Amino acid sequence: MSIWKKPIDLETINQFSLVGLVGHLGIHITGISDTSMTATMPVDERTKQALGLLHGGASAALLETVASVAANWAVADDAFCVGVELNINHLRAKTEGQVHATARPLRLGRTIQVWNVDILDEKGEAVSSGRMTMAVRQR
Repeated sequence: MSIWKKPIDLETINQFSLVGLVGHLGIHITGISDTSMTATMPVDERTKQALGLLHGGASAALLETVASVAANWAVADDAFCVGVELNINHLRAKTEGQVHATARPLRLGRTIQVWNVDILDEKGEAVSSGRMTMAVRQR
């Protein structure tokens, strides 16, 4: 059974979420299943820190983006979600290529949602992992 409460497709989601920092970092939503959402981000001059490694803040932005977009499609039209807590563990350095973040809900409550997000490289190896807590608000 699908967790999505609104009509969902990649084109609509990417138009909604490609403004500001998300667009600048090259983050794109690339996959939607009945119970998860996946986004990608390049590891390039926009997302690396001074030592040439994927910046932890860029990984956190990817995590927060995919969890936030997913959360807002997992509530009815009369509600919206805002982030209240983010934690992330950086597990492996990445210097080039692309990373993929998949958000899966741990709880889809009436007032709180909790999303787990795993960030993997092209080989499927863990780069970062974290959790995002969202407050559900009524319009």
